[in-house]
Amino acid sequence: MDENLLAILEYTGEGYRPLVDFGTWRVAILRYIDELKPDEITFMERHLETDEVFVLLAGQAVLFIGGNGARVEAITPQVLEAGKLYNVKKDVWHTIILSRDATILLVENRDTGRGNSGYFTLAAGQRAFLVETARREQPGWWK
Repeated sequence: MDENLLAILEYTGEGYRPLVDFGTWRVAILRYIDELKPDEITFMERHLETDEVFVLLAGQAVLFIGGNGARVEAITPQVLEAGKLYNVKKDVWHTIILSRDATILLVENRDTGRGNSGYFTLAAGQRAFLVETARREQPGWWK
């Protein structure tokens, strides 16, 4: 196929990789990385200028939402179902855990990065909640 007509892209490595940047938007793939194990997560992030769409393509994942206040207060888990779109709204604290075989499709503004995102360091009790929830919701797959 002529690449001027159709680009066919994939990513099978670890972590986050943007695959398509066009105009103001970006499509990326997120795959398992040790930093997203429940016992390794130390912060939540929020994007100040964009929503972020998550679509589970393979494996298992739990998206954690921490509200949209100045700091993370209550954390709510959402087990992702394959093929559904989960739109995390602008300014909402979030993080995600993935099984080793997980693949997530992400859509966000092209310029999303550290300069226009916020980061909140989780307290010990909040970190423990992530681990406890992962053990309850998805026992064994993240170890």
